[in-house]
Amino acid sequence: MLHYPAKSLSAKQSYKFLSGSIIPRPIAWVTTLNLELSVVNAAPFSFFNAAASDIPLVTLSILRRNGQIKDTAKNIIETKELVIHLVNDDVIESMNQTAASLTSDQSEIRINEIETIASKSVVVPGIKKAPIRMEAQLHQYVPIKNHEGQIITDLFVVEITDFYFDQDIFDEENEYILPEVFNPIARLAGNTYAHIEGLFDLKRPQ
Repeated sequence: MLHYPAKSLSAKQSYKFLSGSIIPRPIAWVTTLNLELSVVNAAPFSFFNAAASDIPLVTLSILRRNGQIKDTAKNIIETKELVIHLVNDDVIESMNQTAASLTSDQSEIRINEIETIASKSVVVPGIKKAPIRMEAQLHQYVPIKNHEGQIITDLFVVEITDFYFDQDIFDEENEYILPEVFNPIARLAGNTYAHIEGLFDLKRPQ
């Protein structure tokens, strides 16, 4: 096997190796609110996953760029609120447009004419067309530092307060999300995305 000691890698190589190996990754399309400017921010992140279920917790890791905190991270720290959306073909183009770098006073929601809907537990609005959305509040914030003590990633553990599911993708009787109908978009590396295909069941041992 090819061997690369991590201590010899550049930041770009580390990112490429992680994002290319840990696949597929779910996409968290996140809305937050800049209270000072009254701006609704939207951005996608794929360093995202579930953390606990006794209380519904998920993790969201937002990498800094050149040491600068991103608007989404700054807003979560200040308001302690966010809405997470899961992505399928119905919203993939809009999601991709919100990945553009804008100034803090610009709203991806407004610029891309994305329709929002009021939330019940947080002030931050949700994206109406997303097939799944989760209102959330900050549970724990962990600034991740490099060996020199500089913050390189803002890690959030957030508690889901409300779940919303499009009726077409949800079996209400069994309370199942239907993956073949949901057909979520997964993040790979670079500009590449994927669908879930070839579903199969495998019984776990006792």
